[in-house]
Formats: sequence, structure tokens, C-alpha cells
Amino acid sequence: MDAPLRIGAVLPARDEALAITGVVEGLARCRDAAGRPLFSAIAVCDNGSSDDTGALARRAGAIVVREEQAGYGIACQRAVQALGEVDVLVFVDADGSVVEAQARALIAEIEAGADLVIGSRTLGHAETGALTLPQRFGNRLAVALIRGIWGVRYTDLGPFRAIRMDAYRRLAMRDVAFGWTVEMQVKAAQRRMAVREVAVDTRVRLGRSKISGTVRGVIGAGVGILGMVARCWWEERRAGSTLTTVKAPRALPRG
Repeated sequence: MDAPLRIGAVLPARDEALAITGVVEGLARCRDAAGRPLFSAIAVCDNGSSDDTGALARRAGAIVVREEQAGYGIACQRAVQALGEVDVLVFVDADGSVVEAQARALIAEIEAGADLVIGSRTLGHAETGALTLPQRFGNRLAVALIRGIWGVRYTDLGPFRAIRMDAYRRLAMRDVAFGWTVEMQVKAAQRRMAVREVAVDTRVRLGRSKISGTVRGVIGAGVGILGMVARCWWEERRAGSTLTTVKAPRALPRG
């Protein structure tokens, strides 16, 4: 019998004291088909929080590392480094918006051969108010650009996602801010990785969003996402690559 995958959860978190305990404990309760804990480790990057996010995450059983430089991407990178040796990474928002038990659906697609699995909020159910108008518009624009340039049909840039560690390393992720999720999806398309989408549900987050909750955050996220699409396109052109069309991700029906 093959050894079970070593799966690590990655949680970037800044001022998420209202939600972090529940998210970490929810992930710790996840079980695989054999009844074993799904996650071998849960790592939280306390991204310069001014509240008790780090202490609460540690008390809930997570590995905690602190990073003072603000940025979603840098927080993800630091949490990945803190995990140690794992086979699969699962990225999870620490704000209470994710249904932690649905991580099992992401891992099922990894076990079936996918390199990257996107949890699509568009395909799943979102509570009223869970996704703001800027979030919906930004997602639609970004995935339309990706489809137009690289021929890959995504439905979401959802942050709830799973990726094989070897695939993650091949992507050589660089973005330190809001372009992290789109960089991962564009680079996966460029490298012809096996990408799938799974419907996931979205709850109203606890506390105020650092992105959609402020004008500055909305503008910063938009610039970061669209700027990353432009950068990937330009770097591909400069390298003399030809644009390729790869198989569109398969959207699974909700279970």
C-alpha cells in the first residue's frame, strides 16, 4: 500500500484573531478516507498582526512564523518554508470564509493526478455578502484575460487551493503581494500542468477584509492581479515563447 500523502496547510494571516482559532481547529478535524488526520502540519504566517493572531494560532496547534513585511505572497512563502517536508500544500484563508472540510475534495483531485486544484467559489455556493462586487468583477476580468491569452478556462482565482510540492517548486513563485494566486494559475498554464477546479462554498468572513474592506485594498489587489497577468505575458513574449492552448480545467459538480 502506498504511504499516505504528507499534506501541509498554509495560512497567511494578518489581524485574524476573530477567526484563526476556528480555522486551525477546523483543519485539524479534517480526516482522510481511512480516518487519519488529513493534515500532517498546519503553518500560519502571522503577517505583522497587531492583535493576538499568532498566539491564538499557536494555542490551536499550528506552527506559527511571523513576517513583518506586509503581503499575501510573502506570507504564503514564509508559511510554506515553516512546514518542512510535505508532498502537498493546501492554501487556506484564515478569515473564516472557507469550509475547511472541503479540503478533502481538493486532495481527492490531487490523488487522481492533478498538479494544481483550484477551489472555485464561482462554482460553489457563496453566502450573501461573502463575495463583494469588486471581488466578482476582478475575478471575471482576470480569468477572461487568462483565457484570451493562454487559452485556459478558469472560473475563479480562489485562494483555497491545493498543489503538489514538486509542482509548486517548478513554478518558482515570486510575487509577494496580491498577484500570488494569478501568478500560480498563469504559470501552471504556461507549463501545461494538470489543473482542475472543484466547487467550494464561501462564508462571510469574520472581521474586516484588508482587501475588499478598503478602497486602498481593492485598488492594490486589482493592480497586483492585472499587473501579474501583464508581467507573465511580457516575460513569455520576451523569452520568445509561443502562446499555447492547454486543456481547460475540469469543473466538478458539487457533492
